[in-house]
Amino acid sequence: MCTKEFTNIKTGECMAAEIKFGTDGWRGIIAWDFTFENVRRLAQALADYINENAPVGENGKQPKIFVGYDRRFMSDLFAADIASIFRSNKIDVTLSSCPISTPVAACLSLSKFWMSVMVTASHNPPHYNGIKIKLAGGSASSRVTKEIEEYLDQNSVLFLYGQKAEQKDCSDLYFKYVAAHANTKKLKTFKSKVVIDYMHGAAAGYLEKFLSPKQVIALRADREPTFEGEQPEPVEKNLSVLKKTVTEKKAALGIAFDGDGDRVALIDEKGTYLTPCMIAAVLCNYLVKYKKLKGKIVQTVSMGYLLKRIARKYEMLFEEVGVGFKNVAERMSLDDVAFGVEESGGFAWKGNLPDRDGLTVALAFLGIMAATGKKASQLCADVVQEYGASVYMRRDLPISKPVDKAALSEKLRKKLPKKINGRRIAETLTSDGLKIVFDNDEWLLLRPSGTEPLLRIYAESATKKDTQALLNFGEKILAPYQK
Repeated sequence: MCTKEFTNIKTGECMAAEIKFGTDGWRGIIAWDFTFENVRRLAQALADYINENAPVGENGKQPKIFVGYDRRFMSDLFAADIASIFRSNKIDVTLSSCPISTPVAACLSLSKFWMSVMVTASHNPPHYNGIKIKLAGGSASSRVTKEIEEYLDQNSVLFLYGQKAEQKDCSDLYFKYVAAHANTKKLKTFKSKVVIDYMHGAAAGYLEKFLSPKQVIALRADREPTFEGEQPEPVEKNLSVLKKTVTEKKAALGIAFDGDGDRVALIDEKGTYLTPCMIAAVLCNYLVKYKKLKGKIVQTVSMGYLLKRIARKYEMLFEEVGVGFKNVAERMSLDDVAFGVEESGGFAWKGNLPDRDGLTVALAFLGIMAATGKKASQLCADVVQEYGASVYMRRDLPISKPVDKAALSEKLRKKLPKKINGRRIAETLTSDGLKIVFDNDEWLLLRPSGTEPLLRIYAESATKKDTQALLNFGEKILAPYQK
């Protein structure tokens, strides 16, 4: 009987399912490739990596490891197996006693624990689950995850029954950390209503720890492993109820967290969705102008030109990295980075966790509203007046089989005309997909997703019409690769 996940139809040979870390962690379909057997294989690889790489203290002991999980189907059981395998490999491990957000796990890896292992598929559809690795407060780098992959199947899984890990709720350490870094004094002066859509995710109830429960109108705060059949991703198409509730209740702000609480979306008092580019610009501009934040601005290639213009104005270094917050976090660990951001609602800045944290961003934005006395729409209008208009959009195209990113980017680059929709191409970048930059900073990015079977098209211009035209061009040249 084959004990691995797949059998080669031609030879009858047992085939182990491939486990590969993507943009942030390893993800798979539950009961297809994300199975107990494969989770245990990865857990053993992690145990071997920890036992060979974790620093030994003066007492001769290795540091502690934390295992957390979100609200997804069977996440708690997968996490319990990981913790048991760690215990079987003589690793000092603590298992969370309740679902937590990924930022909690990241925060715990900053001080009390050397590594956090988080069972979550983040914003992916309900039939997915996954595993993220956190080190020193942020996502494990590509170098580290590659090393972990090399340990796969090097040793048999050591799973001694009865090796139960200590279970504990460590989330208070995270809330204390957030409180110490948020402008809690100003937040106390904020008295307006806020609507928050928890999207049935693991961060449910977190905002109420910092605002009066009377101010907070919570949506989808209960645990629902199917997420009502929707994808727990805080993008505009999934936030119609949040928009409507904000305007009906006359709230000052709408907030949405994804399934594991590291991503965030905001809706202004008029019910308008604020793009990640606009949120980043409001936060970064305030921190640089009023808090005198110094250092480099780092963003993923899927982000827009507003931060580039802020960097120009204040003569700050500016750098673009590949998609995935782990790439931003890596720069933050190596350089003097003032502000880092990725397209999918992940923000971080100096003095905070070097990782995405939806709660911290929401509190910071509310703190700016309280400090300035301005509405969310006014803060955005100020950015537009100073740095120009930004209309940012993303379009996703489903594909039936994987696409080689580098090969696709090069093929597309060779087919490009000299002008697109009347715009002259200033430069093309192929570090992560194909990014086409025009003379006026406007741009178009084409790349396969690192987490889902999708081709993604991103664009930003000064008008909705022009951005949609760029997306249409991108969809046209990607059409042959959808088959």
